[in-house]
Order: sequence, then C-alpha cells, then structure tokens
Amino acid sequence: MGDRTQRQPSWLRDSTKNVPWLLLAAQSTGFVLLSHYSRIMPPAGGKRYLTSTAVFLNEVIKLAIALTMALYDVSKNAPPSMPATSLFFSLSSAVLSGDSWKLAIPAGLGVLSNSLQYIALSNMRAATFQVTFQLQFVTTAIFGLMALRRSIAPRKWGLLLLLLLGVALIQFPDASAEQLSFRDEASRLHFPRSLEEWKAVKGSGAAAKMLKRSATYEGIEEDILTAEPRLNHTVGLLAVIGAALASGMGGVYFEKVLKDSSNHISLWVRNVQLAIYSVFPALFIGVVFRDGERIANDGFFQGYNWTVWATIVIQALGGIISTFSLSHTQRDPRCLATTTSLILSIVGSIWLFDFELTASFFLGAAAVLVATHYYGNPAFSPAVAKVGGMRPPPIRIDNYEKDSGNDNGSPVGGPPDEISIKLPTTPFLSDGMSSSRPTSPNPGHTRVSSSRNPSGAHYFEKE
Repeated sequence: MGDRTQRQPSWLRDSTKNVPWLLLAAQSTGFVLLSHYSRIMPPAGGKRYLTSTAVFLNEVIKLAIALTMALYDVSKNAPPSMPATSLFFSLSSAVLSGDSWKLAIPAGLGVLSNSLQYIALSNMRAATFQVTFQLQFVTTAIFGLMALRRSIAPRKWGLLLLLLLGVALIQFPDASAEQLSFRDEASRLHFPRSLEEWKAVKGSGAAAKMLKRSATYEGIEEDILTAEPRLNHTVGLLAVIGAALASGMGGVYFEKVLKDSSNHISLWVRNVQLAIYSVFPALFIGVVFRDGERIANDGFFQGYNWTVWATIVIQALGGIISTFSLSHTQRDPRCLATTTSLILSIVGSIWLFDFELTASFFLGAAAVLVATHYYGNPAFSPAVAKVGGMRPPPIRIDNYEKDSGNDNGSPVGGPPDEISIKLPTTPFLSDGMSSSRPTSPNPGHTRVSSSRNPSGAHYFEKE
C-alpha cells in the first residue's frame, strides 16, 4: 500500500491536495451568484419562491445525504448477515444517544444564518455580500476566545482590524447609491388612474411583467416589486451581520461539542444529528408560522425553477463540507478557498450583474483579501513560524568514564539537560575504559568480566 502511494506521480499527488479547496471555493462562489440571481431574476409563473421553503429543503437534502453515508459507515463494521432493520436501530441509537441534544443550539443557529443569507442576497449585490460575510472571521475569533479559551496573537488582532476596515470601505458606495427603503420607493411610484395612463404604462417593461388586478388597484405595488425587486442596502447589511454572528457562534459551539465529547462519533452521524435538529425549526418556524398562509394559497413550490433547485443543492453540499472542514487541523485549504471565492465572486458579479468596481470597493476588498488569507495561514502564526522552537533537543553521545564504585555503570558528570545514551557492557570493554565501538584487547589491561555475566555469552545486561 505504501509502495503504491510512493509510485504515484508527483502531479497526481499535488492535484489530489488541491481538491478540497477547489470544492470549497466552487461551492461558495456558486451559492452566492446563483442565490442572488434567483432573487432578482424574472419570477417563474409571476411568483417568487419563498426563502423559508428553500431553507427547509436544504435541511432535508442534508439529512438525506448524511443519513445515507452514516448507514454506509455502520454497514461496513456490521456482519453481512445483519438485517437492514438492525442497521437502522444501531444508527438511531448512535444518533439519539449521548450528547446529541447539545447540537440543537448550533442547528438552530445554522437555520437562522441560512435564512438571513437569503435576505441579505435579496437586498445586496453578490460581491458586496461575499466580502461583508467575511465578518464571520471576527465573530468566530471572539466567540472562540470566550468559549474555547483560545489565545489570539497581536498580529492576528491587527488582521481582524484590517478586515473590519475593509468591510467598512466597501459599504460607502452602496450606502449612498443603493439605499432605497420600500417607503421611499412607494412614494415615487405613480399608479395609473385613467385609461390613457394605463395605455402609456403598458408600453413599459414593468407593466408587461405586472399582474393585472380587475377593478381594483390593490396589490399593484407588490406586483411591481415582484417583477423588478429593489435593493435595500440597510436591510441587507443588517441581515449579513446577523448571519455572520449566527454562523460564528454556531461553528464555535459545534467545535466545542466535538472537543468535550467523550464518545468517538463519526462526522456523518454528527451531520445526521445536525440535520434532524435543523429540520424542526425550519419547518415549524419558517414554513408553517411565517409563510403558512402564502403556501396554502399559492403552493409550496411557487416560483421554483432550475436555478432555485441548484441553489438549494449547492447550499446543502456546502453545509456538509463546512462541517468536515472543522475536523482538519490544516487551514491552508480553507484560507485558499476563501480568497479564491472572493475573487471569483467579484469577477462573476462584474461579468453577470454589471457590477461597477469603484476605488473604495477595490481598496476594501483588497484589505479583506489580505486579512482572510493571512489570518488562517499557519505560516503567519508566531508559534509555527519559529520552527526551531518546536524541535526536540539534540541527542549527543559523549564518552563518559565509568565510576569504579558504581556497580550499575551509570555515567558520572553528564550534563543534566542533555540526553545521553549508555552503551551496553561487552566482554571487549575493559574495566575503566569506555568506547563507542569495540576494539582489540589492550595487552596492558586485564579483562574483567561482568559479575552478572561471568561467561560473557550475552552482550546486553538483563534489566
């Protein structure tokens, strides 16, 4: 097995190492671009999909994937004659036993973070959201300092301040140009009150997408906002800050549960536990309580198309990938994935959504890129940078004279802080001399055999 690994070409090993961060970068970029497009695209069937249903289906897909892989892990260790019902019983006992109830808190925080991300991407540009959402580094560091008692180096505090400065810089263009509340927008709308005005409005693109109400003007404003949604940067900024807080707190709490757990539970079982505790708040709070009336009137899958389904699947895969990334001590793939995703999101926003790259956004995004790249890079950490401090003390072999009064032959006068190696007593070594290799007998010295080994048949002493 080891020979087969050594025989692999170098390019194949290098490409295998690049797979994790490539997947993370592709997932993060795809989710941000697709979810933003799904919120501003022309609505399917005149209706936009409900974000509560998307979050619920996201948790259902994660539960299905995690449950399948957990059953596969259980079946590998089970005998072939074990029936399927016994596999389900053993998996259910592993999922519902121990400290599984502790995962209800990070599961609820994950549902809250996913819901707020949809709200933020409905009111904010994709590139602005991706850069601003890196505030989760700050929230994770603060919650890790409080919950996990982590120590943060002064240079990392400087990187976090640089990240905050970069996020603040990219908000200036949006705050001045894109901040439009629904109340201000409603005051600017002009509703037609005569037949001539209706004919004039019919020629515009907004009226072509607008649902016509018979004999009443109720709901025209809702139809216009559905056809051409307006970005509310204040709502988007508050939503992304809340999503970063919930994501950081949930990630730190999940890591604390993994470290405090005395039982060894596979991460697939942990994913099943998270998905089970996430389904209930997503169903009862989001689907039933928040949008139950609209679902009863227009259906659960209103406004769904291939873009919405692709967004849900990509978000579900990202939740599973992020869970497994917590178990790896190497942070190089995660940092490289974050920086790559930031760059791809900005390029994708410019190409797909005609995003204008201003000077303040460029400086802020550059500051966030530098901060996120070096914050999780192990080479930037002071403890890891000093490689010599992590090495064990050198082993030195010195010649010691054997004390004639010491029967066990221990060296005398050796430095206390150094590691010495005691050579075994051999019949070729004379009394009073010690050497690193056997030599020919000296005719001037008389051989003295060991008292424990009078015959000299064994070279090593028995302890």
